[in-house]
Amino acid sequence: MSASRVKPTEPTSAVEPSRISSSDGAALALAVVRDGVITGEGPTTKGRVHFSRELDADDAAWCARILTARAVEHQPVSRAEAEALFEINEAAAERSDDGVFDDLLAKAIVHHAASASGLPVPPRTVALAPETAIESWAPTHAAGVDTEVLEWIASQMRGKRNSNLTLMRLVATIVGMATLPLVQLPNVFDIGM
Repeated sequence: MSASRVKPTEPTSAVEPSRISSSDGAALALAVVRDGVITGEGPTTKGRVHFSRELDADDAAWCARILTARAVEHQPVSRAEAEALFEINEAAAERSDDGVFDDLLAKAIVHHAASASGLPVPPRTVALAPETAIESWAPTHAAGVDTEVLEWIASQMRGKRNSNLTLMRLVATIVGMATLPLVQLPNVFDIGM
């Protein structure tokens, strides 16, 4: 574990969804997952082979369980949780999760953006579920979406090695750039594909 991110005295139960009591607690648990992705060690990697800088299906499952913990199920995804997810995304140089984390990331970020803009969002267990299409609940136009939130998302995506095409498409649609060819979107966000 990264000593700068997780204190050695922090109990490993802090990542257990049943121990999460707030979105701040969920953000801290996501930081533990991030540290496990970075180092290949820690409570979220115990009992399995995990390489440094790899995000696998178990890591994605940890993130989903943390984000849908009973205490936060009916709360919108917080900025701290969204930032932790972006950090996990950036920490993972290799992926072996079949796109599960990318789906979760896009849904969680849009859940945060919509709720921060005052728009209604479904409970996390519905919105973040793999079988729920993001288009079934995400805003599809700029009306009502806070531009500061969209700018924050773009700043989180700008210049990052791991881009999320689903998130890019949704943000582009929301801000009215859906008519741009997909190959031009990296220029809009200043990110490489």
